[in-house]
Amino acid sequence: MIIPHLPLADLNDIKTNFENVGLQTGFSLQQFLVQCFVVTVLFLVLRKFAWQPVRTILEQRRTAIEESMANAQKIKKELADAEATRLSIIQKATEQASAIVAAAEKAAVSRGEVRTQEATRQAEEIVKKAHEASVLDRNRLMAELKQQVGALVIQTTEKVAGKVLSSDDQTRLNSETLRQLSATQN
Repeated sequence: MIIPHLPLADLNDIKTNFENVGLQTGFSLQQFLVQCFVVTVLFLVLRKFAWQPVRTILEQRRTAIEESMANAQKIKKELADAEATRLSIIQKATEQASAIVAAAEKAAVSRGEVRTQEATRQAEEIVKKAHEASVLDRNRLMAELKQQVGALVIQTTEKVAGKVLSSDDQTRLNSETLRQLSATQN
């Protein structure tokens, strides 16, 4: 590669051109240096009294925002845990309520069965007692009837025979009449 030969400009020409441009634009090296010094001093003053406090405030805000975000995440997690706990408590309460209802239904059925059995037993007992009472009544009435029939037979026999029967005759007639009554009943 061949480098083209550039003519070196003369430093005096550059300085003259620079001064001409400076005169046309109002630029002077002294003013430039003073402005650089003023900008540097202004930069240092702003840095110390404006930017540093602003940076500190911004850093504090950033820290506060990070803490708020961390707290928000923590609160979100606690809220989720509380919701899970609430659902767990509701689930347990539902299960306990179901168990209580089931136990109550079972107890009601059991108690109903016990009461039904007790009522059935009482009804059977009442029927049995009524049957026994009717049998006793029937037997008592039959005994009375037998006595009355026996007495009637004896009276009839005395009137027909025209004589008073002895106690042996009365016993024999009563036994015979009872036997015949028993045979007709069966």
